[in-house]
Amino acid sequence: MAQLHELVTAIAAPWVVLSPASGQLTGGSDEGEGLYARDRRILSRLAVTVDGRPPVPLHVDEQNACTHQFVAVLDGLGDPGHDPTVTLRRTRSVDGDGLTEQFTVVNRSRTEITPRLEVALGTDLAGIAAIRSGAAADLSAVPAVDAVGGLTWESDGIQVSAHFEPSASEGLTWEPKIAAGGEFTLVLRVSATFPATDGFSIDPPADRPAYEHVSVDCDDNRVARWVRRSLDDVAGLQLEANGGERYLGAGPPWYLTLFGRDSLISSGMLIPVDPGLAAGTLRALAAWQGTKVDPDSAEQPGKIPHELRTSVTDHGGGLVLPATYYGTHDATQLWVITLHKAWRWGMPIDEVRELLPALRKALTWMSEYADPDGDGFLEYIDESGHGLANQGWKDSSDSVQWPDGTIATAPIALCEVQAYAYSAAMKGAELLDALGEDGAPQWREWAATLKARFRSSFWVDGYPAIALDGAKKPVAGPHSNLGHLLGTGLLDAEEEQRVVEVLSSDDLNSGFGLRTLSKAMTRFNPLGYHTGSVWPHDTAMAIEGLYAAARSAGTPTAPATLYVEGLLRAAESFDYRLPELYGGRGLTEETTPTPYPLSCRPQAWAAASAIAVLIAAFGITPDLENGTVSVTPAEQLPWRQLTLKGLTVGGGSLSVQWKDGAIAVVKANSASSR
Repeated sequence: MAQLHELVTAIAAPWVVLSPASGQLTGGSDEGEGLYARDRRILSRLAVTVDGRPPVPLHVDEQNACTHQFVAVLDGLGDPGHDPTVTLRRTRSVDGDGLTEQFTVVNRSRTEITPRLEVALGTDLAGIAAIRSGAAADLSAVPAVDAVGGLTWESDGIQVSAHFEPSASEGLTWEPKIAAGGEFTLVLRVSATFPATDGFSIDPPADRPAYEHVSVDCDDNRVARWVRRSLDDVAGLQLEANGGERYLGAGPPWYLTLFGRDSLISSGMLIPVDPGLAAGTLRALAAWQGTKVDPDSAEQPGKIPHELRTSVTDHGGGLVLPATYYGTHDATQLWVITLHKAWRWGMPIDEVRELLPALRKALTWMSEYADPDGDGFLEYIDESGHGLANQGWKDSSDSVQWPDGTIATAPIALCEVQAYAYSAAMKGAELLDALGEDGAPQWREWAATLKARFRSSFWVDGYPAIALDGAKKPVAGPHSNLGHLLGTGLLDAEEEQRVVEVLSSDDLNSGFGLRTLSKAMTRFNPLGYHTGSVWPHDTAMAIEGLYAAARSAGTPTAPATLYVEGLLRAAESFDYRLPELYGGRGLTEETTPTPYPLSCRPQAWAAASAIAVLIAAFGITPDLENGTVSVTPAEQLPWRQLTLKGLTVGGGSLSVQWKDGAIAVVKANSASSR
């Protein structure tokens, strides 16, 4: 059985197909492979045989995120000898409404052939949570019903249709006569209809961008390949929420829906190339902003949700999440931060003003609900008994632990949650001033108080602890969360220098990115989900912070550049489609990173990281309110020449060229005034 990271993934959300390199879907009910849409497995089996034998796979050409071509040899057909003379070319393409698969038998032999093609189709229409937890293994296959030119299946109000052209001569078999030098093509189209829902819907975007306006030219050709593959995946991951707002699904197959934290971080990173995506994400999440106190769903007034589904999902192990679940302690601050960034990059002021009520509610949540014990820090605890134990981005149960491996007890006050809150308060105050609204001084004072409390409570062993535990003790041990503190304003220049020194250590730098936990920790595991693995977005956010600290506090740029080189090294090893996470034992032990078996690939914030890294390296900081765009490249970059074209600022375009250690050209065209 292929692991998830080994599967070939074609995506045009909400449709996605994951298969082995053969292209065959073999029907294993508890495996990740399958054709999916809207959190259901539409097909679990899609396999072809020729003369009773499966094709022998040769090659997979991943032409773009949504179109792949599988090439295989058909043994026993064609001319004798070593050269393959009869092949099967299988072209798979997904769009927002379904799957199209073309099976083309190519006869390069000297004689006519009459192969017998047989296609096997099947489904259990299992829910995504059941598949992930293994519960789908107990589900029965949904029986197929013959239809004109194909088959149909129906369950729970979902109707799946599979149509062939040409129609089969018998069952699902074809026996074409293919002349020497000729071809025969069979086309399969799979689509589905879903029952209407009064709640959240998962739909394809009306327009899926291709990002053809963005281009990169660099003396290191890995950079351009990483950016292009990443933007291609960003296009494939796009979805549309109720009301037509675009957002990024976090990643197939498990997380192809709207997530507060993931979608905000991803769209925020992509503002320089697609500002409309961030605007859509902000509006989509604001529409589901909390209005009441509900411990079962973790909802609170003003709180931005963690994830939205069409129904309750049972993930197994006691984790049962409502369709609209609010168990995140950072998405609300990230919503404010993303709104501020979108405004600085040119989001029209009237669109910003429309979100003013949501902004005020989000800020109020930080002071009135996020700190239940009133100690001045934002802390969480799962009150439902069936939700997430940890509610920061490292949301696994063992992500907050002491150096000896003991799990920290709740309630937990994460360090980066405080940093996000400080940044949100300061940026929210700036937005209130810009909109001519009152309340800004209150939030600046609130932020100053938080900053002072953080300094007195979080520092341990010369750097901030990952969290305060339920007894208000700082949980020691170096961790990647430190990178999220840089550039937020929570730390002063001397404190940022200390954090940079910790992030520069070989215990955290794997050579392929930033480890989530130092290898000096007792329970360090290079393949631990949040206890030693490398997450590209985590590394990219640290790179953003490291470069920001270098500009504001005068810290060295070398650590940031080393992490940039690490991500490029990893991107190359994964054919430029960075997965959700991977292992990094270190350059002295391995030349390529170790895949994490269950990582999503593609994944939204991993793909968005390519743009974030380049913007941070160039130091591009717009302030359209004051009519400026500053470009301050880092002192040390791993390239001699890099040109980035197609950035969008205030409705206009921006191109930047860096050459031999200095900015050579900056071009801005048709930028709108504020």
